[in-house]
Amino acid sequence: MTQRPQNRHSRYHAHVYFDESSVDQARELCQGAAAQFGVVMGRVHQKLVGPHPHWSCQLAFDSTQFDGLIPWLDARRNGLTVLVHALTGSQLEDHTVHASWLGEPARLDLSHFEAERHAE
Repeated sequence: MTQRPQNRHSRYHAHVYFDESSVDQARELCQGAAAQFGVVMGRVHQKLVGPHPHWSCQLAFDSTQFDGLIPWLDARRNGLTVLVHALTGSQLEDHTVHASWLGEPARLDLSHFEAERHAE
């Protein structure tokens, strides 16, 4: 069963995934979230970035914004997948242990965190 986002940490990222056919939809969703909740909207990446297997746009927010933002995103994502993860200081754990999904989970490229994995 897919883990649903839960408000257990102080800071978060949400990554809205899209492709060439849904880029405008994703941009509007992220812009709407920024306007409605005051979250920080990152670039709309029309290329692969970091561990993300799809084009994406990042939203940065905190625990005070979480409870309003997450249901709002879920209700308006209209088929888009959203990765939600905590920001704890460990990129690997944030993208695995502290990761949850709105929509269909995607397989992340965790090789981006190899240096962190070997430092443990």
